[in-house]
Amino acid sequence: MPEVTIAYPTGAPCWVDLMAKDQLAALDFYCDLFGWQGQAGLAESGGYAVCELGGKAVAGIAPAPPPASATEGASAQRAMWISYLATADAEATQDAITAAGGTLLIPVMDGGALGRMLLARDPQGAVFGVWQPGEFSGAQVVDESGALVWNELHTDDVHAATRFYQEVFGTGVERTPGTDSRWALQAGGRTVGGVTLLADAPPDTPAHWLTYFAVGDVDSTVDALVKRDGTVRTAPFDTAAGRMSVVRDPQGALLALLKPPTP
Repeated sequence: MPEVTIAYPTGAPCWVDLMAKDQLAALDFYCDLFGWQGQAGLAESGGYAVCELGGKAVAGIAPAPPPASATEGASAQRAMWISYLATADAEATQDAITAAGGTLLIPVMDGGALGRMLLARDPQGAVFGVWQPGEFSGAQVVDESGALVWNELHTDDVHAATRFYQEVFGTGVERTPGTDSRWALQAGGRTVGGVTLLADAPPDTPAHWLTYFAVGDVDSTVDALVKRDGTVRTAPFDTAAGRMSVVRDPQGALLALLKPPTP
């Protein structure tokens, strides 16, 4: 199992969690789909559930917060997967986000000895998290069936979006050879994620970070997801990165399934 044994560099996706309208239903769904183990946490931690694969943390599932006002309605409780980017200083990153035109959704808050976090929206509208590690650095296993394998920013303005993340985190960007719509996001001297244009997405799709989970068989996983009331946005297809599909869970959260090519 590919365990993470080095620190995540600043700007690299290090953790993902789901804001679910029905946390218990989401736990049942993902534990069944990916073979995770997890249960709702203590009330003092907001019920946050850390899901594990083989005893290693892979993702979190939290109850979506209630709307701040009656005018926000159900949209404030939209289920969504959130990608967290690593930082050594959450306060300084918070200041950099606002200076670069981003919007704070949840200011820096302490997670006890585990670390500190915040939630924000970039200038194009994509929601992301920031994690300053304490005792917990992030996902403890990746690139394994049922674990995080890729994070990708979907935006309608790649230049402006990548400039924002460069100003805030110091990340670099490089066009993917052979394509005019994909770029590699770089941190710590290596590729840590991707950026792609929204041009091929359904109309009115907002900017977002898409979470990819590795699976052993995309087609059978999609079948299992549909049987559990999930829906398919993009049917399984082959790419240079492997076979993949973009789907929604029963509560509407968007995610991608990927089977990387065999080495």
